[in-house]
Amino acid sequence: MFGGIRLDEKGNFKTDFSRSGNVRAASKLTFVFGGKCHLLVFRLLYRPFLYITRSNNISTIAFFPSRSPSSSRISGFEFWRMVFFRSVSAFTRLRSRVGQQSSLSNSVRWIQMQSSTELDLKSQLQELIPEQQDRLKKLKSEHGKVQLGNITVDMVIGGMRGMTGLLWETSLLDPEEGIRFRGLSIPECQKVLPAAQSGGEPLPEGLLWLLLTGKVPSKEQVEALSKDLANRAAVPDYVYNAIDALPSTAHPMTQFASGVMALQVQSEFQKAYENGIHKSKFWEPTYEDCLNLIARVPVVAAYVYRRMYKNGDSIPSDKSLDYGANFSHMLGFDDAKMKELMRLYITIHSDHEGGNVSAHTGHLVGSALSDPYLSFAAALNGLAGPLHGLANQEVLLWIKSVVEECGENISKDQLKEYVWKTLNSGKVVPGYGHGVLRKTDPRYVCQREFALKHLPDDPLFQLVSKLYEVVPPVLTELGKVKNPWPNVDAHSGVLLNHYGLTEARYYTVLFGVSRSLGICSQLIWDRALGLALERPKSVTMDWLDAFCKKASSA
Repeated sequence: MFGGIRLDEKGNFKTDFSRSGNVRAASKLTFVFGGKCHLLVFRLLYRPFLYITRSNNISTIAFFPSRSPSSSRISGFEFWRMVFFRSVSAFTRLRSRVGQQSSLSNSVRWIQMQSSTELDLKSQLQELIPEQQDRLKKLKSEHGKVQLGNITVDMVIGGMRGMTGLLWETSLLDPEEGIRFRGLSIPECQKVLPAAQSGGEPLPEGLLWLLLTGKVPSKEQVEALSKDLANRAAVPDYVYNAIDALPSTAHPMTQFASGVMALQVQSEFQKAYENGIHKSKFWEPTYEDCLNLIARVPVVAAYVYRRMYKNGDSIPSDKSLDYGANFSHMLGFDDAKMKELMRLYITIHSDHEGGNVSAHTGHLVGSALSDPYLSFAAALNGLAGPLHGLANQEVLLWIKSVVEECGENISKDQLKEYVWKTLNSGKVVPGYGHGVLRKTDPRYVCQREFALKHLPDDPLFQLVSKLYEVVPPVLTELGKVKNPWPNVDAHSGVLLNHYGLTEARYYTVLFGVSRSLGICSQLIWDRALGLALERPKSVTMDWLDAFCKKASSA
């Protein structure tokens, strides 16, 4: 039985019916508006599905009932009556959600919405993986020889910038719009992902569900995942002993990465591989390792912080709290606004497609079938570099140097002079510019909005606001910068400093905890899709010189 409604451009409903026997429920719903495509799943009671398509400016809504073999057939009238009464409230919620989405952007994006009855994340993946495996196989067989672009000498000697060469499912970075997590921008995530309180920041567990499944989770699913992570968070004593073997003055990232390496002793993937697990099952122990790792890194990170800055007085985990709030609690910050900041911080720092140093390192090491602990520890070592994750500590230190030399009430003209002084000394203004982005980083924008809401009178925030007005014109005048706009690092330190987390050297550890969500999500999909060992071709300068001479003479 098939039932349909057509919605024309004026908002008028048209109905039609046709018989097609027992139709198995579709697993996806496509909703198209404004010429853009969105995927949604809309499960109703008795599991009828809502399917919406668009053709010739007409939106079509179809309902497909899913019945068990033992269920009796229903008449068209009975079916339509059931669908109508059971979908009215759900369709109202859909209209509300779509209205929010369409007002934000006309870009292509997709959301999958599901019922709160399916709480097991691993079961969701078991359903999704075969479909994506078939999709990848089809892409390779039908389009394997399609060229994605030309490689230039500049790309080879310039860090492979702009070179397309890596599959990364969880996020995509647009130079103009910024990051999209499974198609959703940061403002969209803030609207549709479950929050701890109404109008609050997204819960990191919700983003993790989105990254892994491509679906927007329900509140119940987020709560179930939060409990699962809390139950996985126990850290063995030998991990703490490994950290304690280092000097307390060692850089926080050194201690953090050492703790992650010590966790590797419990790797489920390593044990399964040594026992001869079939490659089609690689993703399952990888999933267990990744969920365990995500659950435990906040505990290890908090231990490092308390060891370095609070005389080793560690604070135990509180299983009643969500992921971000519990991390804040273990660090020693129980202010409600700090917990909200931590939720926002972890969410926006979680993933930034696959080409950055930490993400690429995690993928590269994982492609050798190194387990997630080894892969993530390697990623952390990349994150610790001054040109990557260490930049967020450099920003706060630079801002404080401005205050020390010029005072908190520095004028814009004085600030402009200080910026030029920094540039003329051969240094950069930390927190400005990006390798891919060509506009203000949306992660900066949402942090600025948080500050305007919660700490508008903070002196360092006001200085950051002045820098936002002063620095881009100076960098534009300099003429050597492709992107003069602020990135995520330009703001995060000031927010953390406001709520008492003033130790700038520790900030990259927070970044590392956040990045575990994105790197681990992709590692699971790497193993599920059977992605190959990464092995690009390298060349020498002699080879480049000879090739270029031959090309120019041809």
